[in-house]
Amino acid sequence: MNIFNMLSGEKGSRLGQSVDLGIKQRYAQTSRRLSYQAANLQGIGKRERQEDAFALVNVLDVTLARDKGILAVVADGMGGMEDGQWAGKTVVSSIKRSFSDMDMSEDIAPQLVGSVRKAADEVLEGVKGLGGSTVVACIVYNEELYFASVGDSGLYLNRNHQIYRLNKAHNIKNKRYLEQIKSGILEPESARRDPEAMALTQFMGMRGFDTIDFTYRPLPLTAGDTLLLCTDGVDGVLGEESILSCLLKPSTVLACDEIEKRVSLQDRRDQDNYTAVVLTCGY
Repeated sequence: MNIFNMLSGEKGSRLGQSVDLGIKQRYAQTSRRLSYQAANLQGIGKRERQEDAFALVNVLDVTLARDKGILAVVADGMGGMEDGQWAGKTVVSSIKRSFSDMDMSEDIAPQLVGSVRKAADEVLEGVKGLGGSTVVACIVYNEELYFASVGDSGLYLNRNHQIYRLNKAHNIKNKRYLEQIKSGILEPESARRDPEAMALTQFMGMRGFDTIDFTYRPLPLTAGDTLLLCTDGVDGVLGEESILSCLLKPSTVLACDEIEKRVSLQDRRDQDNYTAVVLTCGY
């Protein structure tokens, strides 16, 4: 179930304002607090080197997770351009540094967006517009989800056995969809057939970078929710129903194992690097 086409503006998805994912209001406060389990996988695919990068921060420390929040970030350095491996690693390390300096008593959303802009500037300075990276970055704090993303790396939520893509892919196809919605002329096949449909319109490190997809308000999380952050080496290969089947496994480790199994079974000749981070919420 892909929801971003109905929601996104030029600056981001108004997810907290516009989408009902089964929570019309926050649950009454109880003494119980959500706990989190996480796992990750990474493979090189059929490429010569690994240009994806990722990080998980504070997920193993209950006190830090409660006081400072959890950071999960996945980046896909762009192969075929100037040093995609360096770009992906730079994005992740820059956002980690910014996260360590965040004031959690202040509004988190603009701080996360600022950290993404700062990382994009660092990549641009390093590769002078000749390379770049995608990113999807999430902060889980006080049982709420904040995210920011650039490019086509995906963020998915499994809630009540339903799969939702929470962020928007910045590519030609979706740019055309939004243009059609604004014009009132809906011809989705023209965008799908375009040979450049999946080409990125925004990425970290590009000249003229100006669009980040992000939450204006956080999404409340609840027990049973499972989040997936992944590069297009995963969701460009597996459909949403296949991803959902993986996320329904009884643990984050088994979910990652199933994702890797299914990607491997595709045995694509041009299989890209693939990276996934799975985070579950429970009591």
